Amino acid sequence: RVNSSLSSDELLLEDLETEGERQLKSLLHQQLDTTASIEQCKSKRRCFAPPAFYKPFGEEAAGALTLSQFQALQESDKETASLRELGLSDSEILLWK
Repeated sequence: RVNSSLSSDELLLEDLETEGERQLKSLLHQQLDTTASIEQCKSKRRCFAPPAFYKPFGEEAAGALTLSQFQALQESDKETASLRELGLSDSEILLWK
């Protein structure tokens, strides 16, 4: 934003507001606002996805495999990954299989 009382030839660097200053002012106003309610705070709450696990084939894929063996191993790994995404632990996945 530029101070509108000055003409474009008279602009000074101090009269320019940067994006960082704008963000800081916005944060300051949010902190000083004491009229916030519990519902407003709950609506701003962010939920994060659970972490993803990557487990390579490891010993199962070591050595020479045929295409069909590798595809079966890959399908089994996809099933395990989908069960993990549902929140199952490794012991629960073994019990399921």
